[in-house]
Amino acid sequence: MSGHEHGGLWPDALWALGVLVALVALFVAGLRLPPMPHGWRRWLGRALTAVAAAAVVVAANVALYRNDVHLDLTHERVFTPSDDAARVVAALSQDVELIYFYQKGNPAARHAVTMVELMGRMNPRLKVRVIDPDQNPGMSSRYGVRLYNAALLISEGRRLEVPTTDDREIALAILRVTRSDAKTVCFVTDHGEYDIDNFEFHTHFEGTHSHSHDIEGMAVVQMEQHGIGRLRRALDKLGIKVRKITVAGARAVPEDCTVLVDANPRTQHAPSEADLLRAYLARGGSALFLFEPDYVIEPRLGALLKSAGTGVGDGVVIDPSDHYYTDEQMVAVTKYAAHPATRHLALSFFPGVRPLSVEQVPGIRSQPLFSSSASSYVVTDRLKIESEAATAPRGARPLAMASEGTLSGGTRPFRMIVFGDADFASNSFFPYLSNADLVLGSIAWLMREESAPTMKPPVEVLPRVTLTNSQMRWIFLVTVIGLPGAIVLAGAVMWWRRR
Repeated sequence: MSGHEHGGLWPDALWALGVLVALVALFVAGLRLPPMPHGWRRWLGRALTAVAAAAVVVAANVALYRNDVHLDLTHERVFTPSDDAARVVAALSQDVELIYFYQKGNPAARHAVTMVELMGRMNPRLKVRVIDPDQNPGMSSRYGVRLYNAALLISEGRRLEVPTTDDREIALAILRVTRSDAKTVCFVTDHGEYDIDNFEFHTHFEGTHSHSHDIEGMAVVQMEQHGIGRLRRALDKLGIKVRKITVAGARAVPEDCTVLVDANPRTQHAPSEADLLRAYLARGGSALFLFEPDYVIEPRLGALLKSAGTGVGDGVVIDPSDHYYTDEQMVAVTKYAAHPATRHLALSFFPGVRPLSVEQVPGIRSQPLFSSSASSYVVTDRLKIESEAATAPRGARPLAMASEGTLSGGTRPFRMIVFGDADFASNSFFPYLSNADLVLGSIAWLMREESAPTMKPPVEVLPRVTLTNSQMRWIFLVTVIGLPGAIVLAGAVMWWRRR
């Protein structure tokens, strides 16, 4: 149920209840009215009763019209705009005209019309009109729209046409048409990083002997077909420019790079490249680093990260409590720190992650975005997990760090996020659970758009129900042991009482 844009659910419910009470009172009063005497008093009483009934009905309809309530009783909420679309519309701070050209005989188009009309009720800044081109060919010619089931969005001179019947695609188009300044995300490419033009992925089957994330499985995970094109496609749909850059031999990071992303480098950076990255952060740049556990950090780059508030540790985090399915090296995260990059996140998972640490630096605020469980530990050799587990200290380890402030000698505040894993953002793991939301939320914060709504563009994947190991354990205990045990106990009690 969603209410009028100026009120919430409870005021709308009270209005509806008040109208219902008024109508019931009118009905009861009509039943209890005494018979009217003959003559002019009888006709006057009937006239007054009719006028009063008409006034109550008109007032009830006015109240309902001014306080419209949408009720969706379906479990999947198929007749309600998605939460992502609702957040985008609710956050609008400028006027947007949405004109939807639909084909009347198309059921999906009629459903889309309902969705955009409901979206229009959520915020008065979204002006919605629906047009049937078959009945109004002149309107489609006027706006230059030649497709059925297309949304035309106009805002402050910008115009965007999107052929779709999906309310989430329309919400993405709203984000694009309201983006006032061009933002560019630059991906580093000269150290074997994930390729943003590669959309290949491998299907992950957990629990089979042919795939694991130990040292023997690294050849499966770190393969040439394992790209980051799905992230690039998501940024394109959000209206964010994407380009490749090289830092080897460069004099400086290009000025138009709003965010610099180094996703899974495989060869070491040169010391001069660390100096170049330092200069970029010192002038107020934003950077996202995704480091795999087996990547060796060049000393000068490591010193730069520490001076920016983040220490990158060695080894792999093993989490016996919170992990995906049966793989203790695939850490599952359900709790996040209060940070703009982690809003609206559910479960995310990381197929092999290294520990990070907080470095106390004056003038720099650094905080973990999330950590492993208190029972986790770190091993340096994946082939000797059992032997190292006996002596390894247990405790929560930060797995992602966010830092902001001014570097020593810098001129403007920088922003930086470091993850101890890169695979979670790759094509093979990006669409699942909250992995995509985490990456996109991080980039939005780095672009200094933390107040703007973030959403994940639709990615075609099969529906899944994913549980952590502890959740599976509780389900087993309740369904396999608890419920049958309760039945056996009840039977034993009944037998004992009837003896």
